[in-house]
Amino acid sequence: MLVSQILKAKGDLVFTVGPAETVGAACALLHSRRVGAMVVLDNDRVVGIVSERDLVRALAEEGAGALSKPVTGFMTHDVIFADPTESIDFLLTRMTDRRVRHLPVCVDERLVGIVSIGDLVKWKISEVEAEADTLKAYIATG
Repeated sequence: MLVSQILKAKGDLVFTVGPAETVGAACALLHSRRVGAMVVLDNDRVVGIVSERDLVRALAEEGAGALSKPVTGFMTHDVIFADPTESIDFLLTRMTDRRVRHLPVCVDERLVGIVSIGDLVKWKISEVEAEADTLKAYIATG
């Protein structure tokens, strides 16, 4: 199973925020959109990703004053990307090794989607269940 197949089923909607957006506004957007991270775009170029983890760290380090500061001070700058041709297994390993939960998907530096660890696990489970059903049917007819 490839990332492109997941995006085809899930869609290419990516919630984004500008680099000048405040931590408080980002918190409100994450809550209202019911997502765990947003890609930070500056003129359609990915410059970071801001996650719930980043925002909790901002509040822990700076208290309520962090809410009025821009997300650029707290976002993850070293973004790890996914390519549509990469496999679920490859990305699960990368995400586990790098301890990230969201990967923006880009083609030629253009944002085309996002996958979360939850998306990948869901598809992996579906893949394993389909294999098990195929094996059960094969055994039953054998």
